[in-house]
Amino acid sequence: MDGMPEDFPGGSRIWIFGADRELGAAETEELLVEVDAFLRGWKAHGVPLRAARSWRYGRFLIVGVDTETVPPSGCSIDALVRVLRGVEDRFGARFLGNEAVWYRDGAGEVRRASRPEFRALARRGDVTPRSVVFDNSITALDQLRAGRWEGPASERWHAAFFDR
Repeated sequence: MDGMPEDFPGGSRIWIFGADRELGAAETEELLVEVDAFLRGWKAHGVPLRAARSWRYGRFLIVGVDTETVPPSGCSIDALVRVLRGVEDRFGARFLGNEAVWYRDGAGEVRRASRPEFRALARRGDVTPRSVVFDNSITALDQLRAGRWEGPASERWHAAFFDR
């Protein structure tokens, strides 16, 4: 289940934002109330966008837009980023930026590392090509539905961190 309405087309645009720490229940509720309110009023050039969101593992916000109905504009995407910046400021949790590597540790816990940290983990064998990673760079709902977001490092761009 991807959390997006089943009638959202597979080509719908998605953005995946990972919180640099797990949010507590009250923070999660506040985040989702704010994001839901924003999505209900989200527009591109004055035209309402058909949008939805999903919250996964206490860390990942996935926002989707049905681009076949109305595509988002640069200004509308900037508005979403402003909402998340406000959340970052209030919670002291970072959502924006794509430099992090997200993975599951040996106990299955979701972890975040910088790219150099992840490379060091790979060299030490703390993560392997079989380790589960998250590819937050996917941009289409059909990729999420096909399981391209979460899976073995060897099958994602993360494979570059392992000596061949």
